[in-house]
This record gives sequence, structure tokens and C-alpha cells, in this order.
Amino acid sequence: MTLTKKICGVAGATALSLFAAMPAWAQGAAAAAAAAPTPNKGDTAWMMTSTVLVLFMIFPGLQLFYGGLTRSKNMLSTMTQIGAVAALAMLVWVMWGYTMAFGDGGNAVISGFGKAFLAGITPDSTAATFTKGVVIPEYVFVCFQMTFAAITVALVLGSVVERMKFSAVMVFAIVWLTIVYFPIAHMVWASNGYFFGLGALDFAGGTVVHINAGVSALVAALILGKRVGYPKEPMPPHSLTLTMVGTGMLWVGWFGFNAGSALEANGSAALAMINTFVATASGGIFWMLAERLNGHKGSALGFCSGIVAGLVAVTPAAGNSGPFGAIVLGAIASVVCFYAVSFLKPKLGYDDSLDAFGVHGIGGMIGAIGTGIVYAPSLGGPGKPDFVIGHQLVIQIEAVLTTIVWASIGTAIAIFIAKALTGLRVKPEVEMEGLDLGEHGERAYN
Repeated sequence: MTLTKKICGVAGATALSLFAAMPAWAQGAAAAAAAAPTPNKGDTAWMMTSTVLVLFMIFPGLQLFYGGLTRSKNMLSTMTQIGAVAALAMLVWVMWGYTMAFGDGGNAVISGFGKAFLAGITPDSTAATFTKGVVIPEYVFVCFQMTFAAITVALVLGSVVERMKFSAVMVFAIVWLTIVYFPIAHMVWASNGYFFGLGALDFAGGTVVHINAGVSALVAALILGKRVGYPKEPMPPHSLTLTMVGTGMLWVGWFGFNAGSALEANGSAALAMINTFVATASGGIFWMLAERLNGHKGSALGFCSGIVAGLVAVTPAAGNSGPFGAIVLGAIASVVCFYAVSFLKPKLGYDDSLDAFGVHGIGGMIGAIGTGIVYAPSLGGPGKPDFVIGHQLVIQIEAVLTTIVWASIGTAIAIFIAKALTGLRVKPEVEMEGLDLGEHGERAYN
């Protein structure tokens, strides 16, 4: 009897202890669930603001910048092409672009298609940032990257305006985004992308945006051919005033482009912000200095061109350089781009209408390769103490060369598909009359 009482007592005590432990276990499970990362409202607000700033770069920044550089008879055509391809890119992005670049699974070159048409994404979905455990709403990340795709394809048009059909531009945009932009974006920025895995440094798009767009612009211009009368007839910008206004809008919007690429409102974004100030300022001043050294007056067009060259060069280095490294990078890129536009283009004879290759292509290459140098902590960069410049330069050059080859082949395919479907180029009489009337039945100025 005594033994039975002892057994019952032990059993009862055990049951009581288990019962008492149940609330603690339940609380632990609840705590684990609560520990799942949730978006920080400050980061989310900053990324939403950055996304709108990048949109501001396109509407109306790039439209006015490029539009002012064209002849007045093509002002509306240029602005319409930029706006329309950007809008088209947004639709393509949410249908199949996002999943190709940042979807689940896939390989080192392209992502999986599980998020086509944004399948599975809800207001509660999150996207990782560069800090462990820190996330932002996935819809915000989708929108932010969407604006990058939109402006990149719009940049390509700088080399082919004033002679390419509107219908051809739209067909080209769909094909080019699909076979050129989305794979490059995945390789460089996705966590399982080829160059991301190698450790390529591209903070905000030196390869993905600028080399991609600049090289594609050159290939497209070469296939399309020169404008009627080029280079014998003068084709000066019709409104440097509007170009200057567009330049200012681009610079303002570029803070979303560069500082927003930190994906958080943190010190990395702050570094990108100051670099976007000083590299750009350096680019504007040094282009004008280059003009003076070559016997010309420092021009408004030169200042605007230098501003953009500085912005392009600092894009991959925005969060990967110290401020003084960014200043040097902006200065070097500006001077080299000046010579590419003023001497290389006339010597080779290609008609890159608005110097998309000369500024974005060349400036992007300098910025992407230079980032491998200015990242060094000995030069004020944020690299770790064991950072080796030579090793990083090999990776940067490989990324640049791959982008050049990929963009060249993909652009040729896209242009020839557009040519087969639309004829590609407007008739000579339409080009002489102007694409505003010939393609859209409107005039910019009455």
C-alpha cells in the first residue's frame, strides 16, 4: 500500500509539473513566432520615398534631359518614347520580369518563374536587406526594382531618338528587357546570381544599368544607322534650358537610386548620399575644366554632361567608396567621357544621338572597375582590412566584360526582331518633318 501511494504520488507530481509547464511552452512558441522579422517603418518609408525618387528621374527628369537635347521637331516624340517604354517596363516587370530576376530558385543566370504575375506575394511578404534579420515589405522591393528596369530601357533610347519608329521602340523594349536586363540584374544582384556569388561590387547599377544601357545604345545605333544629314548638318540641342532642368531632376532623383540601394535607412545609405553629392559635383566641374583645357568655353551642356557622368560613375561605388574616392572617380569619369564624346565619336563616325554610350557606357565601365579600387579601406573605402584590390579588380573586369558581351548580343537580337515586326526606322520624309508630327500627330511647340 505504501509503495502504491508513492507511485501515485510521483505520477501525480509529474503530471502537475507537465501541466504547469504547458503555459511556458506555449509562451515560447508565441515568442518564436513573434521573433520573425518584421519591416521597420523607417526603412519602409525610406524605400517608398526612394522608389518615387527613381520614378522622378524618368518622369520628368530623363524626359526633359533627353528632350532638350533633341531638335524641337522631335521633342514630344523623345518624351513619349521614354514615358511609354518606362510604363511598358513596369507592366512587363510585374508579369515576368520580377520572377526572372528575383524569383525563387533558378540558377546563377536566371531565377525561377514561381513568382510570375507576383504569385504568392502579399502585403505580409517580406524581402531581405543587407542586414541579417532586417526586412522590408516585398511589394516595396518589387516597386523599387521595377523603377530600375524602367529607367534602364529608357536610357538606351538616347542613341536612337529622332529616327526610330515608336512601334519598334515598344517591341524592342519587351525583348530587350527579357533577354538582356532581367538576366544581368539576376546575375549581379540576386543572392544566387553568378556575380553576386563571386563578390562583384555594384551598389546601384554600374553594370546592370549603365554599362547595360550604354553598350546596348551603341549597338542599336550602329544597326539603325545615322540620322539623315549626320554629321554634315548641324543638329544642336533645341533647349539647353530644359536639359538643365532635367539634369537637376536627375540629380535629385539619383539619391533614391543610389542611397535607396542600401535598402535601409542606415549608415550605408548616408555614405551613398554624400558620395552622390560630391562625385556628381566633381563630374560637373571637371567636364568644364576639360573643355577649357581643350580651347573651348566652359558650357552649360558640358556642365550637364559632367553631372550625369559623375552620377553614372558613382552609381556602383555609392556605398562602396569613401567620399574622396568618389570625388576622384567622378573627376576621372567626367574627363574620359568628355574625350569619348568629343573625339572618339567623331573619329569613329557612329551616330549616338544623345551620347548614351559616351556617358553611360564609358562612365559605367570606369565606375564599375574603379569601385574595385576605391573600396579599399586604405583609400577610405568600407572594405575589410584584408581586402585585396587586385583580386577584386579581376572580378569587376569579368563582370564588365560579361555585361558588354551579353548586352551586345541581346540588343542585336532585340533590334532585328523589332525590325522584322515593324520595319524599325521611320521613312526619310517623316524624319525630315520630325517624329512629333510623323509618329504622333502633335507638335511640342505651336
